[in-house]
Amino acid sequence: MAHTYCSGLFHCVVSTKHRLKSIAVGLQPDLWAYMGGVAQAHEMKALAVGGMDDHLHILLPLSSTMAVSKAMQLIKAASSKWLHEQHHQRGFEWQEGYGAFSIGIAQVNATVAYIHRQKEHHRKHDYKAEFLAFLKKHCLDYDPRYIWD
Repeated sequence: MAHTYCSGLFHCVVSTKHRLKSIAVGLQPDLWAYMGGVAQAHEMKALAVGGMDDHLHILLPLSSTMAVSKAMQLIKAASSKWLHEQHHQRGFEWQEGYGAFSIGIAQVNATVAYIHRQKEHHRKHDYKAEFLAFLKKHCLDYDPRYIWD
């Protein structure tokens, strides 16, 4: 085969440091759009970006040359810098770790809808419950002593 073809879809979830509610509601649309632009600048396409004041979700299809760890590093670093420089949030930080959950092509529409419905979802479930549910759904082992900080 002359070319490489790869379909890697990742629903990534990342919290603010210590899950602080540091992403103001009025700033969220601009931050989500900026993060989509960062992805595009690095030859990725964010299919959906959204979240709450203490975490974000991003759906990324990644090529065979982009590791999920590199994608998250690029997006987190650029968005932190943008928040510091453009919105004077000098103390803002993302948590070091993140969750990256693979999905199939048939789950794209439902995942996009889920990301865009974060406000409704979090009326019933907090971030911790949501993240633990992702870990369990994807059969990922974790040590509760190290999951949050």
